[in-house]
Amino acid sequence: MAVVLHAAPAPLTLVRENHWLVIRGADLPAGEIRVNYLEAYCRAGSTDADWVGHTVIPHTNVLVSLSAEGRVLRLRDTLADGLVVDHTITAGTDEVDFQVTAHNPGPRRSEAHWAQACVRLGPFTGHSDRLDAGDLDDYLPQCFVFLGGQPARMPTDRWETKARYTPGQVWCPRGVPRADVNPRPLSPLIPDNGLIGCFGGDGKRLFATAWSPCQELFQGVARCLHGDFRLGGVPPGETRSIHGKIYLLPNDIPALLRRYRADFPEHQDGQW
Repeated sequence: MAVVLHAAPAPLTLVRENHWLVIRGADLPAGEIRVNYLEAYCRAGSTDADWVGHTVIPHTNVLVSLSAEGRVLRLRDTLADGLVVDHTITAGTDEVDFQVTAHNPGPRRSEAHWAQACVRLGPFTGHSDRLDAGDLDDYLPQCFVFLGGQPARMPTDRWETKARYTPGQVWCPRGVPRADVNPRPLSPLIPDNGLIGCFGGDGKRLFATAWSPCQELFQGVARCLHGDFRLGGVPPGETRSIHGKIYLLPNDIPALLRRYRADFPEHQDGQW
């Protein structure tokens, strides 16, 4: 009997284009996913504050290196208050891993309490990537967080509509001050875990992301989803480590949860 050999899945690859992290893969519904990485570093007291005047801390970014095969990307951010943040981003066959180290070499505590990686998902969900085209909430029914042990499609129950800026939706984990998150409508619900994701336009694949420590989950206004990570204000001389994942899997929620639990054991028992 002839043995049929199946080719191993082609790995994802990474490209840096200005402020965009571009994840490319032949099996992705649109061939690539673009991430505004990082969109912003943010101060505390942000839930009811002016985004530009108060919250955003200016930063500069440099490309340190990109491996020849496009699998390992290294970046360095330097914030206006002196915090230095190094990123090692590694592409696998069905995930992208983020290892982030924030070091404060200066004499004063950094004001950076959290940061945003804005994942644009219009093309992945079968919709436009143009912000001037169609209804920007058209992808919402394909998006989910976990509530009551199940992926809850958006808009979820108790969907909030009032905030300093609208629309959008924020979910805040236990242990994070509700005064320190995105100034978009803040849900009273606390999801079961730190995953936020969506189903692809073809129904065959899913996207999800998680970060530790997590500041918030956020459905934004650019057909985007965020799992924003927490820095907590880094004291002089100290270093903080942050871990993140983007999963790009077949449409299999139990498999996603198994991967998440293995990658983020610190998130067990609702402590995300």
